[in-house]
Amino acid sequence: MKDKNIAGILALFLGGFGVHRFYLGQVGLGFFYLIFFWFPLIWIIGLIDAIVFFAMDKAKFDVTYNKSFVKVTSRQYDAPRQQTRAPQRQQPIAQPNVAEQLKNSGIRKFKDFDYENAIADFHKALKISPKDVAVHFNLACAYSLTENTDKALEHLDKAVGFGFNDFKRIKEHDALAYLRVQPQFEEFERNGFRLVQPLTAAQEPVLDLNNDTLLEQLKRLGELRDRGLLTEEEFAIQKKKLMK
Repeated sequence: MKDKNIAGILALFLGGFGVHRFYLGQVGLGFFYLIFFWFPLIWIIGLIDAIVFFAMDKAKFDVTYNKSFVKVTSRQYDAPRQQTRAPQRQQPIAQPNVAEQLKNSGIRKFKDFDYENAIADFHKALKISPKDVAVHFNLACAYSLTENTDKALEHLDKAVGFGFNDFKRIKEHDALAYLRVQPQFEEFERNGFRLVQPLTAAQEPVLDLNNDTLLEQLKRLGELRDRGLLTEEEFAIQKKKLMK
């Protein structure tokens, strides 16, 4: 049975040769000390070992170096703390977030190039959390990679609408490369990465032919087009009506 004080004395006087490690049965470590005994650092380490052994609690030393002689159970160390602790209720195990699981599943499939099943998982996640910005953005990427321009723009529009504002990522993300070369993307980008919504009857610009001059009407049409309230096609139709 090893004694911590003997180990400390050996480390103090013969620590550079690793004698204390041989004494403790750590033969490999002892040879390491012996090989590098001529380094001053090894003697300093031996001195540190000696201090540690002298300061170490005997029970802890026995647990570490006298396992074959001393049988110690964890209750010997845990019992005092258990006495001072108030009984604790068992905390309920948190249930996994289904939407988050579906999103992570979609991301894994996306990384494995299984875009169709990734899209399916993302749509299931949206049924639970329809305003999840990350899911909409991931869907836009997946649809771009499958060359579905309309769907890619639709979900990118929704991502921006729900708060996505990393426009640099839209311009540089590899998965959106196909989408960026489509003719629709230029207008989409010009409109603040939003789709141009068709005007409803209530939003249809009203031109008063009696009160406005032709020049003023054309100017108003140009302003509506610049603000994105009129597409180029709608602008051309309205302009043609004025010029009749």
